[in-house]
Amino acid sequence: MVLVLATGCSSKKDANKANFKDAINTYYSVHPECLWTTSVKFPTRADTSDTSKTTQYDALTDQGLLTRQQDSRKVFIFGSKQVNDYDLSDKGRSAWTADPQEPGSGNFCFGHRDVTTVDDFTVNGGTATADYHYQLGAVSPWADNAEVKTAFPTVQAALASPLSDKASLTLADSGWVVTPTPKTP
Repeated sequence: MVLVLATGCSSKKDANKANFKDAINTYYSVHPECLWTTSVKFPTRADTSDTSKTTQYDALTDQGLLTRQQDSRKVFIFGSKQVNDYDLSDKGRSAWTADPQEPGSGNFCFGHRDVTTVDDFTVNGGTATADYHYQLGAVSPWADNAEVKTAFPTVQAALASPLSDKASLTLADSGWVVTPTPKTP
């Protein structure tokens, strides 16, 4: 009986595909895929000639996540410049993921990784690297829109299936956990 209990308690610490899949899925259940790599702040203003920003904001406006108001801004002697003011709509506020580190900032997250297979792994003591395939689960309907995919190529890439990646894992007291990679600025 003691042997059965001891084996059952240590099973999450075994280096195997099932435990790595569980650890990666647990990590990504609280680390969703988001539109931007860093938090953004709304309301914001964008020059209408800056299509790199307005295309993205307009795609989100068309999905009901942002509101847009046109305005003109004086530019010294040259006259005025057309700008759009964007802010979160009511629908956008409900889809917004606030950044606890930066008040007033956040991101639109649209799904989370769901590991389909752990293909291979290597273990070196209390660390491991796992190669895996995944697809996105719980995808927000607005993210699967053609205009959003065009404005955000990373969304289109994230929705393609199957995708593959590597995860670094560390053996903790409770079992295997993903070791987050530092964000590059």
